[in-house]
Amino acid sequence: MSDPSLLFAMLGLLLIIGAFAGALAGLLGVGGGIVLVPAFFYAFQTLGYDGSQLMQICLATSLATIIVTSIRSVIGHHKKGAVDWHILKTWAPGIAIGAVVGVTAASNLSSVFLQGVFGGLGIAIGLYMGLGRSDWRLGQAMPAGLMRATMSPVLGFLSVLMGIGGGSFGVPLMSLYNTAIHRAVATAAGFGVIIAVPSVLGFLFLTIAAEHRPPLTIGAVNLPAFFTVIAMTLITTPMGVKLAHAMDPKPLKRVFAVFLTLVALNMLRKALGW
Repeated sequence: MSDPSLLFAMLGLLLIIGAFAGALAGLLGVGGGIVLVPAFFYAFQTLGYDGSQLMQICLATSLATIIVTSIRSVIGHHKKGAVDWHILKTWAPGIAIGAVVGVTAASNLSSVFLQGVFGGLGIAIGLYMGLGRSDWRLGQAMPAGLMRATMSPVLGFLSVLMGIGGGSFGVPLMSLYNTAIHRAVATAAGFGVIIAVPSVLGFLFLTIAAEHRPPLTIGAVNLPAFFTVIAMTLITTPMGVKLAHAMDPKPLKRVFAVFLTLVALNMLRKALGW
């Protein structure tokens, strides 16, 4: 991309995306990936990069940012004693296996199919955020044995196909199994590291045609998007946290659930060609 005006447009879009994702993460505790993937998709598509592997670029770049944000989050939560290391250690192997399988699958799936996956699962997450209740329970303790061996790879696999960390699936799962919400959020940040590291390593070796990838893209990871988003989230996430303490975020969480559901529906609509 040699046109300077297009470069500035890309930078402007990425600055807005990073600021929005950081503020929402601080305000509502939502993982950045659930915002970043559709935002990257529409931004890169608007700039003319609408190839058959566009979703792979969005997933990989989102997961790369999650490595940084999740590590920062785990360190912060650990200092407050909020991370459940037993859950993290026992679920980590299965999640990592699922992530590796996920990046292998995502590398070989079409962008349209991945749009459909994001749309379908995004609707489910949005409905849970909007309609779910804190007293819903599937059990009194996190599953072990065969149940854990089955559920942990599925969590890692689906997270990679959506380009998200551990929060969107891990927090509801742990809450449904009687884990306190603050502990669930802290531990899910650890899930994010386990999901993102192996998947990003895999995506770095994915070959994408030069005409379909934005400038400075290594494998499927777009470096300008990665660095811009990380820089903006460092600024806006603390602002979101302060705002969350100054007001009741529950109504905003329901508004965001509606927003996410509409975004996911639109992604699903495009995948189906409607």
